[in-house]
Amino acid sequence: MQLVIAIIKPAKLNDVREALEQIGCQGMTITEVRGFGRQKGHTELYRGAEYRIDFLPKIRIDIAVTDEQREAAIDAIRDAAHTGNTGDGKIFVTPLSTVIRIRTGEVDQFAI
Repeated sequence: MQLVIAIIKPAKLNDVREALEQIGCQGMTITEVRGFGRQKGHTELYRGAEYRIDFLPKIRIDIAVTDEQREAAIDAIRDAAHTGNTGDGKIFVTPLSTVIRIRTGEVDQFAI
């Protein structure tokens, strides 16, 4: 099993969600986060004063997938979140040792 973590632009959330549903991902956790990478933020003008925004709004998606779903999930996220512009995001994949469904006690791929 794998834990796929994607950091994407907020505007791409629905596209990514739909793409993941099409490949059979049954659940995900969404978190609103702030951060920066190569974008390094930007400056804005408000009431005549210029100020710097270092941390940009992003969406973090956490998905537990089986080893067989891993590549399909990565491809779905990458294709749906891609705009070609700086700040499209990142995908991190890490091994997941155990998953337990609290309600039923199911374990690992049966709990996903």
